[in-house]
Amino acid sequence: MRTLEEMRQLMQQGLASRTTATTCVNANSSRSHAIFTLTLSQTRTAAAGPSGVQLPRKVSKVSLVDLAGSERVAATGSTGERLREAANINKGLLTLGRVIAALVAKSRPAVTAAASADEEVVVPYRDAMLTWLLKESLGGNAKTAMIATIR
Repeated sequence: MRTLEEMRQLMQQGLASRTTATTCVNANSSRSHAIFTLTLSQTRTAAAGPSGVQLPRKVSKVSLVDLAGSERVAATGSTGERLREAANINKGLLTLGRVIAALVAKSRPAVTAAASADEEVVVPYRDAMLTWLLKESLGGNAKTAMIATIR
């Protein structure tokens, strides 16, 4: 994708395929998390000489994430397929919290009283699709910013 219009079309396509349903709490409840990832790359060529020597490529990844709200099954009256969707939504959110807690514990081992010096903190990225897809953005050499809107 190279243009803003192509990006808008992809976002609209994703929005159109996103599942929503009516629950006892919300007439238009989102039934999944959504991730829109932009990968930006920059390749520069050296100005000196006709050889067009390429300098190191810079790559950035921006993930726009819309998390579905947690589901209180008793309040929403979810059964069948809606109940399975609610379980997956809650699993993703719970795992995201566990991943963030593990990353904090890993960066400051003294904070975690339960972890001994011999114990390595395991970050449970694989426990949910949400955290697996956001692995690069959450850990490693990444800067993460969060903007939260609650309604």
